[in-house]
Amino acid sequence: MSTCKYNDKVEKWGVFEVEMPGKSDGNPFTDYTISGTFCGKEETKTVDGFYDGDGIYKVRFMPSFEGAYTFSVKGSFSDEVFEGSFAAGKPSEKNHGPVRVSHTYHMAYEDGKPYYSIGTTCYVWELQSEELQKKTLETLADSAFNKIRFCIFPKHYDYNLGEPISYPYEGTPMDSSVLTKENFQEYVGCPEGNHFDYKRFNVKHFQHIDDCIRKLMDLEIQADLIVMHPYDRWGFSEMSAECDDLYWKYLIARVSAYRNVWWALANEYDLFPKKTTEDWERYAQIICEKDVYNHLRSIHNCRPFYDHTRPWITHCSIQRQDLYKSAELVNEWRERYKKPVVLDEIAYEGNIQHGWGNISGQEMTRRFWEAFCRGGYPGHGETYMNENDILWWSHGGELHGESPARIKFLKKFMDETPAPGLRPMQGQWDEVAATVDDSLGAHKYYMFYYSFMRPSFREYYFDDTTEYEVEVIDTWNMTVENKGTFKGKIRVELPGREYMAVRIRGVE
Repeated sequence: MSTCKYNDKVEKWGVFEVEMPGKSDGNPFTDYTISGTFCGKEETKTVDGFYDGDGIYKVRFMPSFEGAYTFSVKGSFSDEVFEGSFAAGKPSEKNHGPVRVSHTYHMAYEDGKPYYSIGTTCYVWELQSEELQKKTLETLADSAFNKIRFCIFPKHYDYNLGEPISYPYEGTPMDSSVLTKENFQEYVGCPEGNHFDYKRFNVKHFQHIDDCIRKLMDLEIQADLIVMHPYDRWGFSEMSAECDDLYWKYLIARVSAYRNVWWALANEYDLFPKKTTEDWERYAQIICEKDVYNHLRSIHNCRPFYDHTRPWITHCSIQRQDLYKSAELVNEWRERYKKPVVLDEIAYEGNIQHGWGNISGQEMTRRFWEAFCRGGYPGHGETYMNENDILWWSHGGELHGESPARIKFLKKFMDETPAPGLRPMQGQWDEVAATVDDSLGAHKYYMFYYSFMRPSFREYYFDDTTEYEVEVIDTWNMTVENKGTFKGKIRVELPGREYMAVRIRGVE
């Protein structure tokens, strides 16, 4: 009789894993089934397992409650049924559970702690050299970012002509030595020279993805996984429906037990020449069926938005559609979709030739404050020219821009915002005004942002009885000046500079 390997203790919202031997002849990724059922006092869940190479199968499970659990794993992968028990204990200090939608427009961890998303994009950071990956994680650890968007598949695009450290499938790629900055667009999709078996996964590639998700979890960073994208020269964007579905199911079986996973069905779904709305809806159905933990789900656009009112979409993952406007449209999107608005691409700080990648640090910072004060959640990216073509937006490494320090400064104010977060309010016509998104009106908390305007003073009035503390925030120079406490009509002197904000809080 074979035995299975597992630890008999795991923390709530941790990853419990069972490892078992099984059949390895034929194609283990398609020829055999495996599933595990996990039973506790407050939940019973059945999840798929997966083949992890060398005759080993695994099933992963995330317990959502503390207490005793039993499990049973079976399937055609083995003639045996594997059973056992384990205990789920108290979550550790940094473990707040998965992120959920909260109060329609916001997010919170499952334990109730508010989650105010501050994202960044590093499309294929995990497929770079070990040294560059280490540097990326060090940079993230010293940043304000609590979410990172990245791809499972490698990326083929400008500044991305090199080969990844691994491929998701067994096989060999085309000869990339023929690629130049002038001709790379001629090698999109599945050009000649690729020989991959889209039904045999390269388990080392996915084991590395697992490891990266765990490392991000240790940094309390959400892994916003871009499952599909059109920037491809290996044929991964043009697989058959059968192979697509196999990929989705394998990935969900491997990583859905990690509490910090989000699903981004696609980066720029509308640029796939051979995918239809029916395809995206089918992938969504697979997630909703197979991801028993109900992780956050989105789909990202280039030009037209997907229909974010679709019930499977938990939050709007938005790339700006207007050359100038981005965060300014948050009010409209909140009203239209009645979901959290996450601006995953409001353009990137940098100096490359493309218009999506050459805004200044000041403009990036302005868009962050504008989005936050309108009740949205902004995302960062950086694309500064580099002699080795190592740009943070795709490769990670080090940050060179001026906005990350200012975003870290903003994080302080985000963290101090009462739950569930801010909502836009009707202020004067020439300001961005926000208050707490609290239907009970229990918080007397207001934020005003003046963007590129430069008033020398502003006047405010809320009521005659409450005492208010007033702070003037220089969002660019990162200073806070306490102006004191006031009642009734309030006049606040300002320095006549751009990028100023005023925070007004009722004194209890």
